[in-house]
Amino acid sequence: MRDMTSLEIRTFLLTGTRTGKLATVRSDGRPHLAPIWFTLRDDVVVFNTHTSSVKARNMRRDPRVAITVDDQTPPYSFVTIEGLATLTDADPDLAEIATDIGGRYMGAHRAAEYGARNGVRGELVVRVPMGKVISARDVAD
Repeated sequence: MRDMTSLEIRTFLLTGTRTGKLATVRSDGRPHLAPIWFTLRDDVVVFNTHTSSVKARNMRRDPRVAITVDDQTPPYSFVTIEGLATLTDADPDLAEIATDIGGRYMGAHRAAEYGARNGVRGELVVRVPMGKVISARDVAD
């Protein structure tokens, strides 16, 4: 097992259709965990969610989050990012971000469809700069 370099982390996060697992804090202190589709813009994890979602409500109240992305095939690898989320209503990049994410997870042929579906009023853009990053490659070796 070894830590990843910055370039390896970026490559790992953008490879294929690995989902992120987003941890937020509920109002009573309990954790809330939800899968997310995401992309990167520079060193910022970016995704969208509806303003009424549990994760959006949690992040508005307490922006502290953790995101883990893992490779579930041997020899196993993962990246965990801890940071502070910022949420933007009516973000000018929403449609572009939703389209990019849709293309990543559903294929280029469906990118515009998912951009139109998820790039609408009520959707928020969430940005999480990579604060603390923990990574491990080849965990089982």
